[in-house]
Amino acid sequence: SEAEAAAAARRVAPVANLKHIAPAALVIEAMVEDLAAKKALFAELESIVAPEAIIATNTSSFSITALADGLKRPERLAGMHFFNPAPIMALVEIVRGDATAPAVAETLFATATRWGKTPVRARSTPGFIVNRVARPFYAEALALLEEGAADPATVDAVLRDMGGFRMGPFELMDLIGHDVNFAVTRAVFEGFGRDPRFAPSRAQRDLVAAGRLGRKSGRGFYDYNSEAPPPAPRILPPDPVPARVVIEGDLGPAESFAAAIVAAKIPCVRKAGDGEGRIVVNGAVLMLTDGRTAARRIAEGAPRELVLFDLALDYGRAPRIALAMGDKTPPSALAVAAGLVQALGKAASPLADTAGLVVLRTVARLVNEAADAVELGTAEAADVDTAMRAGANYPMGPLAWGEVLGPQRVVAALEFLAAVYGAGRYRPSAFLRRAAAAGKSP
Repeated sequence: SEAEAAAAARRVAPVANLKHIAPAALVIEAMVEDLAAKKALFAELESIVAPEAIIATNTSSFSITALADGLKRPERLAGMHFFNPAPIMALVEIVRGDATAPAVAETLFATATRWGKTPVRARSTPGFIVNRVARPFYAEALALLEEGAADPATVDAVLRDMGGFRMGPFELMDLIGHDVNFAVTRAVFEGFGRDPRFAPSRAQRDLVAAGRLGRKSGRGFYDYNSEAPPPAPRILPPDPVPARVVIEGDLGPAESFAAAIVAAKIPCVRKAGDGEGRIVVNGAVLMLTDGRTAARRIAEGAPRELVLFDLALDYGRAPRIALAMGDKTPPSALAVAAGLVQALGKAASPLADTAGLVVLRTVARLVNEAADAVELGTAEAADVDTAMRAGANYPMGPLAWGEVLGPQRVVAALEFLAAVYGAGRYRPSAFLRRAAAAGKSP
């Protein structure tokens, strides 16, 4: 209401001189991301505010330890990283540097809680929690594009409709701005000693160089001209409804696919099976991707009529299912698989026969990055999952998703990906390997 707006405005006191904030018990800096400028401001603040006052920085990329270097009282500097738009986004990362006093971090945590925010605790490492753990969401999409495995609209649709993400990576990068997203990726890449897991994308670098920054420039991966047609994901043409389906063995994370078939009243028979579960319909054999390509699985003994389907958060609710076939698979098998998907009231989107397809490949890397953040002491597991849900709007925390899939399945997918692309980007974290060896959740 107007009265509430006026009351809020009265609680804000703009000042033109830093000396006027001398009474403040907490000062939060949110200026340009320039290390020297921030350090100069903190040095000036130290001479103005009381000795017990806390100085917090909203930096999203700089080391808290580096920012505190040179201060007379470095123990009172900590990170208080808000997410945009700050009035709406609940997450606040409370980041401690090497010198940060525990009481300072806990005071900031309690303050953010009192403000109705969702704070999490993090140690000062490149990208903190969210900007570090989220890198694979963008990196895998960009890699799929560079490989020619799928177009942006199809990748976005598959991750939204099957993965449950609020936005696809390409539309999200366009919204954030490629200059900003690319800069964060480079900062994390350099902060981790040019670790190949965080290597920037050539495709995104070229967009930035061309000034195609996304929505703010009118064009990024998509064209935002009012006359431009909306992005359209690829879908397969209509195919006949199958007369009968046979489900062999346990489908594991894809059991909800079987439930959807039953719910659609398609005649279905369940049989015990040896090894990995499969859906057999009119000669086609549908199996959940495990990180191997269809071509490799056929070469290793799978039926020639194999069609892979991607991972979904919930196949019953997913409005789309992505499919891929090997280069020797008869096209009729893909048509049969599409007919089954369409009979469930879902769109069938084709993908190239790429390792891990889209959702499994992305989720496996997110789980791995979250596990590595815990392994390196960046944050506790619960805080990592909370941060990714509250700060990035993920449908599930990566570590919780790892529990659903099982660490053995995630490690196997990463190792299959490493066999194709090299171990650098896909090496499983030590934490995840231990969980897989012990047969327990990460």
